[in-house]
Formats: sequence, structure tokens, C-alpha cells
Amino acid sequence: MHATSIISAFRVTTLFCIATLSLCSVGCGKKAPPDAETPAGAPAQPSSTSAQPAAPAAQAAPTGPVPSFSAASKVGLYAYPGKGQSHDQQLIDESDCYNSAQQQTGVNADTPAPQPPSSADVQAAQAQAADAAPQQKGGRAKGAAKGAVGGAVIGGIAGDAGKGAAIGAGVGTVRGGRQQRKGNAAAKDQASAQAGADVQQQYQNQKAAYDQQLNTFKRAFSACMDARGYSVK
Repeated sequence: MHATSIISAFRVTTLFCIATLSLCSVGCGKKAPPDAETPAGAPAQPSSTSAQPAAPAAQAAPTGPVPSFSAASKVGLYAYPGKGQSHDQQLIDESDCYNSAQQQTGVNADTPAPQPPSSADVQAAQAQAADAAPQQKGGRAKGAAKGAVGGAVIGGIAGDAGKGAAIGAGVGTVRGGRQQRKGNAAAKDQASAQAGADVQQQYQNQKAAYDQQLNTFKRAFSACMDARGYSVK
């Protein structure tokens, strides 16, 4: 009876060991999931945790109210941001530098440029100068006197000095009047031409003064923008 119990216990133990070994072999023989295997020679797949390109840095918010226009364009300049400034920030900086340049130079860049004179303006100045031109007088009388003297000499030779003087006076009067009219017309033409030249010269002087002031303003504006990191052309 004792031997039979030992044999039964041995059989139970043996069956338990066989079952345990079977379970181990089944568990160890399982394959890894398809997505965990990498075929031989295949390129390695990038890890989901690989580094991604850095996102661009966000631009700073504008430091004040944004103007609706470019102050640089008002004076014929172009500004380029050198430190990544946003478009709105550039408009703010341009407005600030525009006001600063006006205060430093005393130049009002909003003043329009002088306009060249129109043909009507030139003609009006010429007509006024022609009317004011000095005119010769007494030309007919002087011509008559000279003519009479010459005619009397000629008439005396012919035996009638009085008649010669009268003829000479008439001829002298016509000649004197013609010369006077010619001289007066030349004076009017000269005055008219000079008036037209004066109008054009006045405009050139005004334009030169305006350009000089505007250039001074542009230098002050550019210096301010340069200090804020812009390139101005």
C-alpha cells in the first residue's frame, strides 16, 4: 500500500512537469508582432520621436497703433527691416521717425513741391513787363527838325531854302516816327523776354530751396530708421 502511493505521487509529479514544459515551449515559440520585426537588409524606419524642424519664431506684437500708410513712401524712400520686424511694426517705426525728423530739422515734408509756371503765367508776366517798358517820345519832332535842316540846305542849293526845309521836315517826321516805333517795340520785346526768364528763374530758385530742405529731412529720417535696424534707400 505504501509503494502504491509513492508510484501514484511520482506519476502526478511527472505529468505536472510535462505540462509545464509544454506551456513554456508554446510561449517561447510565439513570433513577435509583424510591426516589431525589421526584415534583414531593410532600411531602418525613422522613429516617431525624431526631431522635427523648428517652427519659425513668432514676431513681436506691434508696440503701438498701426498707421494706414507708409511714411517712407511719402518722401520717396524705401525701408527694409534688418531685424525681422513685422510690416505693422515697420509702419509704426516709419511714423515715429517721420515725426522725429520734422522736429529735428524744422522741415514740414508735407508741404507740396513748387509747381512750374504755366504758359498763362509766363504770358501774363511778359505782357505786364511790356506795358511797363520805357517808351521813347518826341521822335517825330526830332526827326522833323533834322529833316528841316537837311532840306533847307538842299533847297538853298536849288534856290528855294524854305521849300526844301518843309520837304525835309516832312521826311524827317516820318523817319523819326518810324525809328521811335521801332525803338519802342524793341524795348517792349526785351522787357517781355526778360520777364519770362525771370519767372522761370524764380521757379528754379524755389525748387532748389525745396529740394535742399527735403534732402535734409530725408537724412534725418534715414538716420532714425537706421538706429532702429532698417536699411533705407
